[in-house]
Amino acid sequence: MSRGEDRTVVLGAGLMGRLLACELARAGHAVDLYDASTPDAPTSAAHVAAAMLAPLAESAVTELGVVRMGCHALERWPELIATLNAPVYFQRQGTLVLWHRQDAPEATRFQQQLAHTALAMPQLSAIEHLDARAVARLEPAIGERFAQGLYLPGEGQLDNRELLAALLHRLQALGVALHWSQPRSPADFADHTGWLFDCRGLGARGEWQALRGVRGEVIRVHAPEVDLARPTRLLHPRYPLYIAPKPGGVFVIGATEIESDDASPASVRSTLELLSAAYTVHPGFAEARVIEMAAQCRPTLRDNLPALRWMGPRRLQINGLYRHGYLIAPAMLDVVMQCIETGHSALAEQFALRIESGTGVAT
Repeated sequence: MSRGEDRTVVLGAGLMGRLLACELARAGHAVDLYDASTPDAPTSAAHVAAAMLAPLAESAVTELGVVRMGCHALERWPELIATLNAPVYFQRQGTLVLWHRQDAPEATRFQQQLAHTALAMPQLSAIEHLDARAVARLEPAIGERFAQGLYLPGEGQLDNRELLAALLHRLQALGVALHWSQPRSPADFADHTGWLFDCRGLGARGEWQALRGVRGEVIRVHAPEVDLARPTRLLHPRYPLYIAPKPGGVFVIGATEIESDDASPASVRSTLELLSAAYTVHPGFAEARVIEMAAQCRPTLRDNLPALRWMGPRRLQINGLYRHGYLIAPAMLDVVMQCIETGHSALAEQFALRIESGTGVAT
């Protein structure tokens, strides 16, 4: 293989790999992007995701560093989208959190976790507590089916499929050399002296053995008679559900999180649970048409937090984005670009983002 000393290599063309390749090319790098799959990224976790941008809601299951990264990303996504050559659906109309009366203990626990986050990060928008009428005002289609709810202002979402396609178009316009269906590992570039970035997710397990897969199952339905303006979360002690409205009457419904690297089709049980829970939010989902059922594994490190790892000079791995890929990818991108430019990242310190050497020792 050619040494390609003046070129920059990116391995993996999922969300992180595409964002990074675009930014590197914009900064003047001659970039080669390699991926084991095809341009529509069917095997990527980014292809299946709901792409919700909800740092406060996610604080119930993650650390403050990820919340800070999510707040950073909410401001950065419009800037990144503005550089693309194709439209990408992006909204910031907040998150609605609902629960049935029998699940009030779960709601209490959730509110306590959010209150803890609000104390640590007073810059976040204040949580709004809703009664039945307030829920109906916010989402008239739901009416007064729920006695209580929470509204988390400022949170958002985007359309992941539109974004991946727009990033592909931008990569082509920037002259990035795209190598599809060509799996590569860092070992294939042992003599390469230029920059090399490994963004392969679970494909990097051979080099980063702490990685594991966490399975998620998602259903996409077409329900034009259902009118929801924003992502909605339904709290439940066993399968907290999310419903993310996308353009064209499409809704992404998901919930499951299974410690497994099994990417086989969704189970009947999971499908029934997801769809029945969505029906309790809005009965219009009974007439929805299922257009896709998908399962994918998210790359996850032992502590469920993202990390960077130096494999050597000018060789960097980016991984462990877990269920927070779209929430934190812009922050990860900005940290990587700082590391390239200065060898250090003040943002990484702000986000408490771990940067390791190849031996697993933090640097």
